[in-house]
Amino acid sequence: MKKYAMISLIALMVAPAAQAGTIERACLKADRKAASRSLCGCIQDAADLTLSKGDQKMAASFFSDPHRAQEIRQSDRSSHETFWKRYKQFGQTAQVYCD
Repeated sequence: MKKYAMISLIALMVAPAAQAGTIERACLKADRKAASRSLCGCIQDAADLTLSKGDQKMAASFFSDPHRAQEIRQSDRSSHETFWKRYKQFGQTAQVYCD
C-alpha cells in the first residue's frame, strides 16, 4: 500500500511539468533568474490566448536563441511579418496579464 501511495505522490508532482505548454517549458528551461513556474505558466496562458500552436513553437525557440527573434522580426517574408504582429500582441497580453 505504501508503494502505491508513493507512486501516486510522485505522479502528482510530475504531472504539472508534463502538462506544461511549449512556451512554459521553454521559459523554465531557459533558467533565467526571474523565471518561476507561476510566471512561466502565466506566460503560457497568454500564449494560449493569442498564439497558435505553430506560433508558440516558433516563439519558444526565442528562449534558447534570442537572435532568431531578431531574424524573424527583420525578415522580408510576409508570414514572418504577420507572425511578428501576433507575437507583439502576445507580449502585450503577457505583460498585462502576468504583471
